[in-house]
Amino acid sequence: MKTFLVCYFIVLWLSITGLFADKTKEESINDGQEIYQDFCVQCHLANGTGVSGVFPPLKASDYLFENIEKSIAGVKYGLRGEIVVNDETYDGVMTAQGLDNEEIADVMNYILNNWGNRYENQITPMQVNEIPKSVLE
Repeated sequence: MKTFLVCYFIVLWLSITGLFADKTKEESINDGQEIYQDFCVQCHLANGTGVSGVFPPLKASDYLFENIEKSIAGVKYGLRGEIVVNDETYDGVMTAQGLDNEEIADVMNYILNNWGNRYENQITPMQVNEIPKSVLE
């Protein structure tokens, strides 16, 4: 009986730690691709180029890489007003999409690592959680 209980608790512990393990960057990027297709592709297009003067590009975007926290906050809280991306001014509204912190982390990892974009670090749900709305001010 003791052997059974020990084995049971070992299996239970392994299952729980596996369920709550952090995603790898590659897993996050893969999950982010589906989120991008569901929420972002309509404006920023499948190739991340956006629409000049209307929807800013995510591909090779100086704004994105120079303002990681603001970019995350824009997805999390929505973004309104003027921004300059690759020397072009955009003055529109992007509403918050209602994504949770993990979904935001995943889609940011996808965007930051596609269409020739490369970002060494991994955006995590904890990092997204810690970004306040005041970053946008």
